[in-house]
Amino acid sequence: MPRYEFRCRACGDTFEVNRPMAQATEPAACPQGHADTVKLLSTVAVTGRGASGVGGGSPAPAGGGCCGGACGC
Repeated sequence: MPRYEFRCRACGDTFEVNRPMAQATEPAACPQGHADTVKLLSTVAVTGRGASGVGGGSPAPAGGGCCGGACGC
């Protein structure tokens, strides 16, 4: 279930709420009971191995091309 981060405008606390995506835009009261909160912009970190790393294949090529480090310019 997605986790959304909110900040209370009354006390300044930052808190997280777990809820379905369908309820992402609904307001959330802060743990101190204040109703004046704002949803913070969150980023998603995706980690793992891409298709080139599956099955022990060689890693994806890095750099290359003009001004990518391979041409010496």
